[in-house]
Amino acid sequence: MTTAAGLDSKMPPSITSPTQFTIVGENIHATRIVLRNGRKVVKLDDGSEAVPFTDTSGAQRNLTIPDWFKKTQPYQQGQIKHFMIAIMKGLSEDHKEQEEGRAYLDQEVAKQVDAGAQYLDINVDEIHYDLDTQKRAMRWAVDTVQASSPIPPSIDSSNSEIIAEGLATYNGKAGPPIINSVAPERPEALDMLNNTDARVIVMATSATGMPQNSNDRVENAIALVDQVIERGVSIKDIFIDAIIFPISVDGQNGNHYFEAVRRLREKFGDEIHIGMGLSNVSFGMPKRKLINQAFIRLAIDAGIDAGLIDPVQTSLDAIFTLETESVGVQYASDMLLGKDEFCMNYIDAYRKGNLA
Repeated sequence: MTTAAGLDSKMPPSITSPTQFTIVGENIHATRIVLRNGRKVVKLDDGSEAVPFTDTSGAQRNLTIPDWFKKTQPYQQGQIKHFMIAIMKGLSEDHKEQEEGRAYLDQEVAKQVDAGAQYLDINVDEIHYDLDTQKRAMRWAVDTVQASSPIPPSIDSSNSEIIAEGLATYNGKAGPPIINSVAPERPEALDMLNNTDARVIVMATSATGMPQNSNDRVENAIALVDQVIERGVSIKDIFIDAIIFPISVDGQNGNHYFEAVRRLREKFGDEIHIGMGLSNVSFGMPKRKLINQAFIRLAIDAGIDAGLIDPVQTSLDAIFTLETESVGVQYASDMLLGKDEFCMNYIDAYRKGNLA
């Protein structure tokens, strides 16, 4: 068949409505930034800077930017890592700082849940270089999130010890969590599957590095899925991250991903989940939201049914009703399907104001 967005496929999409898509809310992550000179940062009467927010009671609040953060490179580059700041406030011995950090996470939990997230991804890796501090941060973040969240966490780290810390802190009341993730370069992560009811994200990587094409993705994912199933995890509790790289780096990155998704869906059927990190595709490009929407629509047509996304910014309802014949979506889709060398047509259309 040929989908509305122009992606050739041998089988129908795995899902046909937004409610069938598993959303892992991606925002509680220490790398998230807002621009210091953007509309989300204000200067207060005393000359200090802050990220304003509305807490869960409806009160207008400010996440103040502390002096220690002003000494960091991101600040000097005009970036405010607001979740890093909130979590570090939570680790403070100052009760007022603790409450401010907790209130900031609480409002984000509420927004993500209201927008349809079924899991909340928590990543603290960039909080600090010290492992003990990272573990403390994960404990605090999981404890804070579970106190107000009706949905389970996705415990996300490149370090298995930090994941283990998050799993140990989670009380399980909202349902089984997700381990994000298991990868060949972290074989010890497989051991965590022995004594947990957690679901698991499997990376389509290999012990030697990242995949270069669709064949690598498929072979890597199959090998790791087999190992996870051997540990007693049901196939319906497995999520494959088929790995998308920025389209600005290689015009074939979209096709490598789509082909891998199609083949993995054919291999494993409808019970397994496929998708995960999706917003990487638009890194470094203008009008990222447009690219992300077009990409997710194409990826759903290829067979994904899950993803790490910000549901506040990326509405699944909007994606399923996307006007695929509109000029902007056509430019984005052509680029994602490798029909726009070096993304030049898309960039030219952006410069001329033709992507609206």
